Amino acid sequence: MIFKNKKRIKLNNIRLSTKLIITYVLLTVIPMALLGYIVYSQYSKSIEAQVGEYIPQLLRQANDNLENEIGKLENLPDLIYSSGEVMEVLRDRQIQNKSSRLHGQYTVQSYLTNIYLTSNNPDILGAFLISKNRLFASTRTSYQGFGFKDGSFPYQKDVVQVGDMKLLFPDQIKLSFKDNPSYVLLVKQITDFDNRKNLGTLYLALNVSFFEGVLEDLDRNENTTMWIMDKEGKVIYHTDEEKMGKNVEQIHDYPLLNGSFRTNDGQKTLISLSEAKEFPWILGYSIPLKNLTEQTDIVRNVTIVIFIIVACIATLISIFLAWTVTRPIKQLSYIMKDVETGNFKVDVPIYSSDEVGMLAHSFRSMLSKIRALIQKNYLIEIRQKNAELYALQSQINPHFMYNTLETIGMAVEDEEHEQAVHMITLLGRMMRFSISNKDNLVSISSEVQHIRDYLNIQKFRFEDRLSFYIREDVDTLGCFTPKFILQPIIENAIKYGLEKRKEIKIEIEVVGEMTPEGKQAILFIIRDNGPGIDEDTMTRIKELLSSDPMKSRDSGFGIINVFARIMMMFGDEYGLQLKSEKEKGTEVVIRLPKTTELK
Repeated sequence: MIFKNKKRIKLNNIRLSTKLIITYVLLTVIPMALLGYIVYSQYSKSIEAQVGEYIPQLLRQANDNLENEIGKLENLPDLIYSSGEVMEVLRDRQIQNKSSRLHGQYTVQSYLTNIYLTSNNPDILGAFLISKNRLFASTRTSYQGFGFKDGSFPYQKDVVQVGDMKLLFPDQIKLSFKDNPSYVLLVKQITDFDNRKNLGTLYLALNVSFFEGVLEDLDRNENTTMWIMDKEGKVIYHTDEEKMGKNVEQIHDYPLLNGSFRTNDGQKTLISLSEAKEFPWILGYSIPLKNLTEQTDIVRNVTIVIFIIVACIATLISIFLAWTVTRPIKQLSYIMKDVETGNFKVDVPIYSSDEVGMLAHSFRSMLSKIRALIQKNYLIEIRQKNAELYALQSQINPHFMYNTLETIGMAVEDEEHEQAVHMITLLGRMMRFSISNKDNLVSISSEVQHIRDYLNIQKFRFEDRLSFYIREDVDTLGCFTPKFILQPIIENAIKYGLEKRKEIKIEIEVVGEMTPEGKQAILFIIRDNGPGIDEDTMTRIKELLSSDPMKSRDSGFGIINVFARIMMMFGDEYGLQLKSEKEKGTEVVIRLPKTTELK
């Protein structure tokens, strides 16, 4: 709590002009910077989200295309059945001489060459047919490792069913071609449907360039990467040939296998994956995020330059506005301090017609009235009661003005602008009320409004320590009262109440009454829960009330002045009554005749 108070004191010690400059700058620079950051961030995220939704759709379409193309290859093994000579060789179980075996081998291998290694199937590297311990092979280039003698066959590990065929990956069979092209094997069993017997197995080695032809329709640039891998991360195809056959170890850390997500392995990258419906592989696509936001970064850099220029302009404007606002307030504050020392001959300059200008105008009028009243006090005798009454009702306490302006200044420093404007409005209305009506009487509504404004200003100062309630049971617009008869009573209640009470509550009632003589009267009843008045003070007040009150101007009791004015204006039958009990509060009742016309 002490730390917070110290922090607030340091903040209050900062000059108002500095606070305004900081406020203006913060209200322009921070929102602009925050807005620019949010716009850039949201725009970048929207691009990332759009690409993250768009690419998986393309990948799904590419997977469908791959499945369709491979589906066409499913019919290739069935072409074996169209050759009677090949079927005859495959069905032959008898022990043949060397010449017959060579002729059969030539027949089958020639057929494999003419059917599978044509220009219509440029991606097929070779065709292998195993039948009854016989190997028939036809390839575009030389090969190694396909056969039984080296122990490489039958193949090991799990195989995957692809329609009517099985799919083998290079690591499942020891087969390699010249120049080591990447491939996959499509496997299908050849069955003699007439005899319902197995005639052999056909293997088609498919070059992975087949995948490039299908995937070339995808939008790609030099920074994008595409690959096909199985569910364990084994790379079947990759745009970087060096990574073919290697494992993608991060596959087990991927949050999903269908959709897009972001990674940060050295640089932020957007990865999109699509799992094939029929085939056991996953199609992947990656692109650095910086490539997605290249145009956005240009806009961002231009925006930063514009922001710096606008921030400089806003700072200059804030300095000018702060100087415009604080200059008249500072001058008015210096003048008020001068007035507080007793110099009433100062000149109050007015620079504007806003709330500060209204305050300066009211203060100038107040000083003019005070100077006039002081002059009258020297020139007019005490018997000139009407002039003295006007002087009494026009006096304004400079301390109240100074304290109010101090409160306004603190509200501005605490950035409570609406509260400061409201207080200035209330103070301006009080000033207009104090100088606007030169008649002896004003409407009760105006007097009550004036005291309401006064209490609201005091409540701003003392906050929860002060509360009040006002009730009006008469026609306050059509009835009139002497001016400023409530404020002195309320001032005493606040002053002495808050000296000994943490909280003070004030109630004001305006009611009608019939006097014993049958005349209508107006009662102002003011109650408070203050410390009350001790017996010695009550005795002194009663003595002053019973004597000529105009001779006790320096008594310090506001009720004396109020009583004197009422008695001189309306006679001895009207005035005020005072009731008080120690530690229980005080009640003041002001009785006036019901006046419906101005005198």
